[in-house]
Amino acid sequence: MELGRALLLILAIVAMASLPAVIALVFCADEIIDRVACGYAEWRERRRERRTITRLDRAVEADALTRDIDLTDLDRPDRRPLEELAADLRRLRSQGVGFDGRQPVWHGMVLQAYDDRLRLACRALGLAEHLTELEGIDLELERVRVEGLLHAAGLTLPAARAGHRQRHR
Repeated sequence: MELGRALLLILAIVAMASLPAVIALVFCADEIIDRVACGYAEWRERRRERRTITRLDRAVEADALTRDIDLTDLDRPDRRPLEELAADLRRLRSQGVGFDGRQPVWHGMVLQAYDDRLRLACRALGLAEHLTELEGIDLELERVRVEGLLHAAGLTLPAARAGHRQRHR
């Protein structure tokens, strides 16, 4: 009899200790059910997308299309990331906008470095450029054309003059 009362006392203490958790579970049941339902819906959507992608791959024979592409060319150690090239182009463009009392030689060196970065960005994106072949006003026009190509490819550069937006389309 003494064992039964001790067991009953232990069960009563456990029930009292877990009562706040049961109350919280009752009040938050809708939130828990909503999270489970959303998780299940997301899992179904991901599964459906994977199946659709697999079907599309089979339909267009994606393996046959990409078989001849050499991806090691993109992982060369001497190839700089496009983000770094974009940052260099923005920095060099802002330095080369005005003379600010600096020597013309310095301005020419900045433009040469800017043209080098433009060539690297075009090579990384597979765009044709002719910056090495031209000089004078033709070089300026080619620079504007290349900036437009890079802008169309998604690489936004600052405008030549402060306060103006780039308008290449």
